[in-house]
Formats: sequence, structure tokens, C-alpha cells
Amino acid sequence: MENKEFFAALTELVREKGISEEAFIETLQNALASAYKKQFDGGAEVSVALDAENGTIEFSATRYVVEEVTDKDKEISLEDAQELNPDYKVGDTIVKNFIPKDFGRIAAQTAKQVILQKLHEAERDSTFSAFSDKEGELMEGVIRKIDERNVYVELGDKKIEGVMPPQDRAPNERYAVGDRLKVFVKRVRNSGRNSQIVVSRTAQGLVKKLFEEQVPEIAQGIVEIKEIAREAGHRTKMAIFSNDARVDAVGACVGNRGARVNAVVEELGGEKIDIILWSEDPLAFIYKALSPATVLSVTAKGERSAMAIVPDDKLSLAIGRDGQNARLAARLTGWKIDVKSASSPEAAEVLAEIERAEMETEEYESEEVTEE
Repeated sequence: MENKEFFAALTELVREKGISEEAFIETLQNALASAYKKQFDGGAEVSVALDAENGTIEFSATRYVVEEVTDKDKEISLEDAQELNPDYKVGDTIVKNFIPKDFGRIAAQTAKQVILQKLHEAERDSTFSAFSDKEGELMEGVIRKIDERNVYVELGDKKIEGVMPPQDRAPNERYAVGDRLKVFVKRVRNSGRNSQIVVSRTAQGLVKKLFEEQVPEIAQGIVEIKEIAREAGHRTKMAIFSNDARVDAVGACVGNRGARVNAVVEELGGEKIDIILWSEDPLAFIYKALSPATVLSVTAKGERSAMAIVPDDKLSLAIGRDGQNARLAARLTGWKIDVKSASSPEAAEVLAEIERAEMETEEYESEEVTEE
């Protein structure tokens, strides 16, 4: 049956939604066949072919030639088949085109519902495909819904929904519908009805991307973020390195009067941020990583294990509340760090050895000067 107006509307819809015409026609064919079967409550194998070029819709039914019919919707006896064509034999298939009668309002409504569902899925897949390159990026969104488990954030111009599960919510933050916030796109998973965009406010990547926004030297690759260790809502340690000797990496990240780092801290709800110069010397790196505590010495104890000695009055600062400072320093450097006060027996012995070594060096240098 011809329906030029229908196909003109279909072409307009495909163009408007920006989806594949071939995919949409295939979906529509399946939807019409499904609607027909539901309308007539039969088990016949019905298929629909749409020809957009000629503007036609063809229905066809397939029946199998058998000796004895057990399903009249799908089968035809050999005797009846040979009345149609003497060449038919058992096992052949007969395909007959037909125009459905009384394919009325219920079937049309069913087809419409299926089409809308498939169209929604096609749009969703198209949108998710457009978001596939957003994984690992920073995006701004608006909170549209909060339930007992998740926070739902509307993202980008296409207003696609991102999900922020409990483990990706910062403990120092409170969320409300209508709030605008920046989120890190943690994962984009496109798997049909289970497609999902997971966003985060706790990921280390959030800190990195916020600094890239605030610090042009990072965005340009002059200053490099080497490592980040974070306990969201409390404290972050970030190790940086300048690829240009003329550029002060710490100064670039801090900004004039702390403007750049303060902008990041404000976005993170007051989370403390320690900016540390990275060093390829692991002991020197550990020395800096325990900031803001003063460190007297760092000594290797074994494979990726070190002892850091701090003044007695700086021990609590070096360890941090509930061990947080030392724990983050260990994550940042990848080394196990044993923090000791200067008065502890083990530390005192190490400090004494260092002092003896320094004295021997001074005596050696003094002897060289005397000989000259």
C-alpha cells in the first residue's frame, strides 16, 4: 500500500532527530509487524517491508509446507500448497504479500508506542555516543533529582543525565535540586537500556581538571601534575613539576595572592590542598610530601620503605589527624613511610649517625684546606 505523506513525515522526523534513516526504517518495520501480531493475536510469521523511495509498505506472511499441519498460522499442508503451485514440496516456504484488513486504531497505537520507544533509544544511543569522548573530562551540570541513593545531574546542552552514586559524593558537601556544580565524568557506559554516565565529586581527576581550568601553565603543559593523593572533602596532596626552569611551578598553581588555588579550594568546599614539588629522588620527594610538617631526615629502610624523622613538637602535624597526612604522603610517593619523633631511640640513633658523618666530612675538608 502506498503512503507518500507518511514517508515524507518520516524523512522530516529522521532529519530533525539526527538519526540514521536506515536504522529508523528497520525499527519501524519491526514495530508494525509486532503491532499486527498483537492486533490479531496470531502466531503467523509476519514481516513488513518499507520502501521509502517508492513510498510503499508491504506486509508478508511466511508459511512452511508440511505433511501434517499442527500450527495453521505458520504451516500449510503439502496438498494445499500444491494447489497453489505443483512444484512445492515438504520443507519449502511460501511467502505471501497481503494488505491487512481492519488494521485499526489499537494496532496503530501499539505501533506508535513501540516506535516512540525505539526512537527514544536511538536518540539516547546517539547522545551517549556524543558523550563517549567526555570520559575523564570536567563538566558543569545542574542537580535535577535526588533519591535515597543517587544524585542525578543534568549535563551539557543535550541535557543528558549523569548519575552520582554515594561513593562519588564528597562528605563535606550537601546537595539540593537546582544546585549548579562541576563534576568529573568518571565513566560513560553505553549498553542499551543500562546506559549510564557516572559523575564524581571525589575523583582525583576533579582536582586535576580544576587546576587545569585555573592555571594556564598546566593546560599548556609547562607545569605538569605528576601525582595526586586525595581524601575528598578533607585534604589533597598534589605533586607538580615545571618543564621550564624559568617557571615556578608552585607559584603558578598558587597564583597572585593565592587566587588560583583558592578558587579550587572554594569549588571543593574548603578542602585543604598541599602543593608539593615533585622529585625523581624518592627520599627527597618524601621529605616534601610530609608538608606542612618540618622533616629532619628521611632514610631508606628497605624496598620502597623509608623512615622520616621530625622534631618532637611536629610529630602530630606530620602524622596528621587520624594519620591522614602521613597516609596521603605515602599514597603520593608510593612508599611506606614510618614517621618517628627525633627523641625516639631509633630516630636518635639515625640522627647520631648523620651527625658523625657530617663531622667526619668537616674534618676531611679542614685537613684539605690545611694541606693547601
